[in-house]
Amino acid sequence: DVQLVESGGGSVQAGGSLRLSCTASGFTFYAADMGWYRRSSGNECELVSRITDSRSTYYADSVKGRFTISRDSAKMVYLQMDSLKPEDTAVYFCAAWMGPTLLSPACRGQGTQVTVSS
Repeated sequence: DVQLVESGGGSVQAGGSLRLSCTASGFTFYAADMGWYRRSSGNECELVSRITDSRSTYYADSVKGRFTISRDSAKMVYLQMDSLKPEDTAVYFCAAWMGPTLLSPACRGQGTQVTVSS
């Protein structure tokens, strides 16, 4: 079974930083694209960032220049979040794709809470 376990969330003041981590298992990690979604209190599920198997990256306009996604050979995915803003407050969820197909539903599961205060 596909398992994605998020960690690293917390509460910070605006301008601060957090690093989210995701431990992946149950699929061929090296061949998958990985990424992060977030769900804010408005309940919209937004794709924040994605990294391909060849390490090409995508960022939502709202986080471009502030967030950095990375992955390593130990089946870990990271999201370095700098210059955090109150509007970044959300539950963050790890995601995996094989080709165009999400391996588990977006914004489902435990996620990790990020709270940014002004």
